[in-house]
Amino acid sequence: MPDTASTLKLTSDGAMKVLNAAISKAQEMGVPQCISVVDTGGHLMAFCRMDGAFVMSNTSSRRKAETAAIYGIPTGNIPEGIDIKLALVTEGQRVNLPGGLPLIIDGEVVGAIGVGSGTGEQDLEVAKVGVSALEGAKRFD
Repeated sequence: MPDTASTLKLTSDGAMKVLNAAISKAQEMGVPQCISVVDTGGHLMAFCRMDGAFVMSNTSSRRKAETAAIYGIPTGNIPEGIDIKLALVTEGQRVNLPGGLPLIIDGEVVGAIGVGSGTGEQDLEVAKVGVSALEGAKRFD
């Protein structure tokens, strides 16, 4: 068995594609959003707080993205009970609010998007458009 393996990596260009598509969708909806795009480790690669978005959503959008990237699952669907334990164990660093989606290419998580400032449904709708901007990414329809 080899000692190393090649992995896919989200580029800054890819992160900006995701961010810009999400911004366009939020503008189309008339819902100002905070949008975070992170790499696999949850490190911020791209961010925008649109005019009129709630300032506190800066943090929630990033936490949604971090959670989706690190666990490879959409936020908002973590089973009840586990979600609270997750928040406690990570001192609030991981959240289960709708609007976080992993960026998955060929079965490999390369990052995630987190959206906050609208309703959970609005956040998720904007995040889905962001995901769809990344070529080959798994869709969450």
